Amino acid sequence: MKKILLVLGFEVKRKISNKVFIVMTFLTPFIIAGFVALIFWLSMEEQAEYNVLVADESQFFIGKLQGNNYITFLYSNSSLEKCLDKLYRNDVDVLLYIPHNIIDGAGGVVKVFYKKTPGLAFQTMIKSQMEKILFEHKLLANHINPQTIHSARQNVKIITEKVNEKGEHSEQITAFISIFGFLSALLMFIFITMYGMILFKSVVEEKNNRIIEVIVSSVRPFQLLMGKIMGVALLGIGQFIIMGIMTFVLVSIVSVTMMSGIREDYQKYLKQQKIIYEKGVEANWNQVESFQENLEVFEVLKQIDKLNFFEIAFYFVLYFIGGYLFYSAILAALGSAADTDADAQQFTLPVTLLLMVGYFIAAKMISSPDTSLSYWASFIPFTSPIVMMARLPFGVPFFEVLISLFILYSSFIIMTKISAKIYRTGILMYGKKASWKEIWKWIRY
Repeated sequence: MKKILLVLGFEVKRKISNKVFIVMTFLTPFIIAGFVALIFWLSMEEQAEYNVLVADESQFFIGKLQGNNYITFLYSNSSLEKCLDKLYRNDVDVLLYIPHNIIDGAGGVVKVFYKKTPGLAFQTMIKSQMEKILFEHKLLANHINPQTIHSARQNVKIITEKVNEKGEHSEQITAFISIFGFLSALLMFIFITMYGMILFKSVVEEKNNRIIEVIVSSVRPFQLLMGKIMGVALLGIGQFIIMGIMTFVLVSIVSVTMMSGIREDYQKYLKQQKIIYEKGVEANWNQVESFQENLEVFEVLKQIDKLNFFEIAFYFVLYFIGGYLFYSAILAALGSAADTDADAQQFTLPVTLLLMVGYFIAAKMISSPDTSLSYWASFIPFTSPIVMMARLPFGVPFFEVLISLFILYSSFIIMTKISAKIYRTGILMYGKKASWKEIWKWIRY
């Protein structure tokens, strides 16, 4: 045990002395927080303002197109040539030309001339408004009241509620949970791959430099293997904790700073809903504010408040440790059998594919979260660290998590014993290309 600790300390000291490792540990949280801030900024960025001159030869749409805070409609009875002249000379950004036969047919074609490029949202707004106006006009022409059609339409909102083993149920937003679960699985995939490859490259480098010959003269190969695995694991846990705390603090600051207005509206919305629920029709409806545009954002905020991030983070650490230990035992053994970079790529490909299987299952769970494949994959040690992280936000019974972790850590012990047989032979073998058949012989004998 003492020699394992010596190797562990050597690995930790060597990595900590690496300036790149230290810089990236403290720089990564700022990069993540900056990326989150960029997303907020892009979503909250003010829209471009447009002064739209409408040249309507049909005279049908005059006064019917509704603008907003960013789009202002101006109408003209002049010809297209004169309106184009106004577009070039006056403070007009867009010219909307409607032909005289738009109602009779004209293929439903209108033209937009512009100085300031109209975006997709602008075009969609114009298109939807004109289609609605024409639709209602044709209904009236056929003696059908448009209000009858509108009142016959009924929006349906689906509320999903998860029922646990105790019969308790709570509301969930499946789309948000699916995306959050996939992102958790993606992070797990990245961390296991990153730290596993750190260990793999370290083994290959030491073997190629023949430093290993000096080390094994005083340390048994199994002790060296365990010391290296545990050393990188300790570094990974420490780096993950530091990065996690810093990222949480920075993202929280960014969220509070850039979403303060939305949060305030969300609290007002919750208070209004409570008053309406308590007083019903007796509530003062004149004082009720409309938050129709932000309802989807409020639903997401509601779900974020319900998620137990500390529980998910705790399980993330446990599965990261177990997943890293399991895969690092495999990668260290294969690294000891590699003599060249080509050999290294040959041996890492199957391991990468196994990790990719878990990633693809997690991606599939976005559309189909509760399948038998995802259930069983959360217990198989090759895929459980990634797939279980995608399942956890949906609510997984505690005994299933316990069984999954037990299988994962037990598999690490078994895999370490198998890998040690490969490691003790491969680490001192030079000049001969190891094949999968030969590695199988090392395991058997």
